[in-house]
Amino acid sequence: VTGHLDDCTCDVETIDAFNNYKLFPRLNELLESDYFRYYKVNLKKPCPFWSDSSHCGIRDCAVQPCPSEEVPDGIRSASYKYSEEANNLAEECEEAKRLGAVDGSLSKETQEAVLQWTQHDDSSDSFCEADDIYSPDAEYVDLLLNPERYTGYKGPDAWKIWNSIYEENCFKPQNVRRPLTSGRGDDEGHAFYKWLKGVCVEKRAFYRLISGLHASINIHLSARYLLQDTWSEKKWGPNVTEFQQRFDEVITRGEGPRRLKNLYFLYLIELRALSKVLPFFERPGFQLYTGDPSHDEEVKNQLLEILQLAKSFPLHFDENSFFAGNPKEAAKLKEEFRLHFKNISKIMDCVGCFKCRLWGKLQTQGLGTVLKILFSENLIEKIPESGPSYGFQLSRQEIVALFNAFGRL
Repeated sequence: VTGHLDDCTCDVETIDAFNNYKLFPRLNELLESDYFRYYKVNLKKPCPFWSDSSHCGIRDCAVQPCPSEEVPDGIRSASYKYSEEANNLAEECEEAKRLGAVDGSLSKETQEAVLQWTQHDDSSDSFCEADDIYSPDAEYVDLLLNPERYTGYKGPDAWKIWNSIYEENCFKPQNVRRPLTSGRGDDEGHAFYKWLKGVCVEKRAFYRLISGLHASINIHLSARYLLQDTWSEKKWGPNVTEFQQRFDEVITRGEGPRRLKNLYFLYLIELRALSKVLPFFERPGFQLYTGDPSHDEEVKNQLLEILQLAKSFPLHFDENSFFAGNPKEAAKLKEEFRLHFKNISKIMDCVGCFKCRLWGKLQTQGLGTVLKILFSENLIEKIPESGPSYGFQLSRQEIVALFNAFGRL
């Protein structure tokens, strides 16, 4: 994919150079820190849209449900010794492996170290149906031990999730079929793109954000595919065939490159939000609290460096064209935007594979936080240098989701 991006002043090459050589190496380092690797999530919430008890029964050995000796001392509670407890955890490990589930076994040990994080969580979430982090079902998950990759979850269940997102939540009328969907007809998607071109820039952007998120997830599944599965070894790596089926220009009848360009579009939108939210994190009173003051200070400096870098990007997306028309119409459209996205965040509780559900929830909350930032520009500008920020607030959950979602892109 090369060249200019629609609805932007930017091109693919500028983003590649900036991301690959400047931003991503720093961001990757940040995401390995304790503050950003633990995400609290409730994976037991029922699907609110259809009765679905089908959980992915594939045994995904990529998840390591047993505690590891590598957990930092500050997070590991002294009252809980791994080696002594290891045998008692055997059954729990087997169950987690069987479901291909998430490594939630760290939640007990991290409880003390992260208890104080909740004091910094002042959730005023508006674009996402946020998990109740105080629910007994919500657990801390180590994202580094649970990488996003192919788990074997596919077919009708997975298709139903994406179809529900596109058909019911992207402002699209039922009679306009998406390209390459079942019953598509033979117009190669011309009717769809004619419709897309005809809608306002905001609705077009909404579709492209979801398409970009879909592309990102599919790239990760193709890049970390289960290539070998024997009793002695499991091996993940790039599956070129899988990637081509989703993105090759000929196989997808021209759709693949569009999907990839939407990924770049999503990257620009998230990068723009990072450049706008700098004043919130710059305040001397703001800290990324884990209980290790010198480490926390170091991580905050890393974070500010990344945000300054984001701000320095030369060809930012200009969001001023969004909701710029008649104020009454703009307010109505913004509310529609919010409700559509909130619905998408709820659909993530219908994903049958727990690993996929984890990353789906995290990435939609990250994008929801991006939208919240972009729609709160006036509030962010008014944040006082000291004292609480009542007008605009991000919870720890939103902060972790924001940077990890951008890290995925």
